[in-house]
Amino acid sequence: MHTLAATATSNAAASGLLILLLTIVTLGYLAACWIWPFVACRRCSGTGKRRALIGRAFGLCHRCDGTGRQLRPGRRAINYLRTVRANDRNRTGGTR
Repeated sequence: MHTLAATATSNAAASGLLILLLTIVTLGYLAACWIWPFVACRRCSGTGKRRALIGRAFGLCHRCDGTGRQLRPGRRAINYLRTVRANDRNRTGGTR
């Protein structure tokens, strides 16, 4: 019975350090999404152009609409949450 109790305990310092590390990484990513909201398009590598299937012609990239940039997924989440909050404020008629 004592061996089960000894192996079932967890190291609180290691779990606290893991939570602290995850918090720092998350806040760092959110800061990067706030400062640099755009990232190079993965399909066209940031050029905005795609080669045609036949011949040597180029066309605009459909994923980024020819800009070569896309919003980061984290910035999309931030924008969505801001929209939800703004809609909630408009519905209730007050400020929070």
